[in-house]
Amino acid sequence: MSIRYMKQGRAAAERAEDDAKVRTLVEATLKDIETRGDAAVRDLSAKFDNFSPASFRLNASEIEAAVNKVSARDMDDIRFAQTQIRKFAEAQRASMTDIEIETMPGVFLGHRNIPVQSVGCYVPGGKYPMVASAHMSVLTASVAGVPRIAAAAPAQKGEPHPAIVAAMHLGGAHEIYVLGGIQAIGAMALGTETIRPVDMLVGPGNAFVAEAKRQLYGRVGIDLFAGPTETMVIADETVDAEMCATDLLGQAEHGYNSPAVLVTNSETLAKATIAEIDRILGILPTAETASVSWREYGEIIVCDTYEEMLDVADDIASEHVQVMTDRDDWFLENMHSYGALFLGPRTNVANGDKVIGTNHTLPTKKAGRYTGGLWVGKFLKTHSYQRVTTDKAAAEIGAYCSRLSMLEGFVGHAEQANLRVRRYGNRDVAYGEAAE
Repeated sequence: MSIRYMKQGRAAAERAEDDAKVRTLVEATLKDIETRGDAAVRDLSAKFDNFSPASFRLNASEIEAAVNKVSARDMDDIRFAQTQIRKFAEAQRASMTDIEIETMPGVFLGHRNIPVQSVGCYVPGGKYPMVASAHMSVLTASVAGVPRIAAAAPAQKGEPHPAIVAAMHLGGAHEIYVLGGIQAIGAMALGTETIRPVDMLVGPGNAFVAEAKRQLYGRVGIDLFAGPTETMVIADETVDAEMCATDLLGQAEHGYNSPAVLVTNSETLAKATIAEIDRILGILPTAETASVSWREYGEIIVCDTYEEMLDVADDIASEHVQVMTDRDDWFLENMHSYGALFLGPRTNVANGDKVIGTNHTLPTKKAGRYTGGLWVGKFLKTHSYQRVTTDKAAAEIGAYCSRLSMLEGFVGHAEQANLRVRRYGNRDVAYGEAAE
């Protein structure tokens, strides 16, 4: 095996040091919100967003006013995107069925898929207004049947961003807050004097938002760890450097700490991609951001075989993986750790981010090893139930339960079963003994 790095990003130790600083700041901020409630939220909003309205929650007339500022073309585009996302979410929901089976005569087991009762959807808007994140969280929660959907996004230039508000409203949000960052996450999770706490937090965000969700997990549910954007391109010589470079920089522009990685078996393509990235950075309007991500977090990894490329990709477990090779379906069948796959040169990560229909809230920081992305199922809790309908079944299953409970030393458990054996089986079982 020969794996060569033609370019590497910052060392893992340096990234860990950054993470530690974020953890400390977030912990202190959440404690302040929990202690001072609305006052802390207002102070933080004024400090970071220069925004301190009479109420952070928009009323119906304010929502209408914001929506009216969106052009007809933009509204049509938002509706088109939401139609694609709704179609896929509804198909996913239809795949999740309630079941009930009879495992033995008189014994019925089943499960029901029940929506989470309240969800807080965070829509990032610091550097860029992430309109699409409203579709991905609010609309998907609506398809799942969540009865209370609160949505929050930061102010843009001292006012709600019209397109974000429109997307939230069309997606089905019941409450819309103009609130960003840790203060939005903390307020929705912990509650304040004016904001009722939710049961679950969803949505992407910067390192501070992602860390706030991580620290609040357990107190509320979260969708997944969705931090700064990550992208990977897996490519061979079936594509050119312009395609690879464009797809890498298209995600690097998200922020200053967005990893972008090329994995290839072609040293020629690797070298050409480095040169093409330099060229594009000279004309890309967002180069100030993208260039920092590429310099600090960009990597180019050259492998000898496709199997090595697969191993490297699964180890990194990137959020977005663009596959452009002569065997895209082979990667689909064999990859196991990633956020979402984008197969072939005709699609791209931006399609998934904005319009195609799959969800763009995806696992980062190697979380693709143990979870997929946000989908309608994340808003549903699968709860099991059981019933026993005959005396014979109650006595038969009870006898097994009695003996297995005594095997473990749980006499109280055994007596729960023994009582049913006595009453429904008309059998004598000594107290604290195993049923025969």
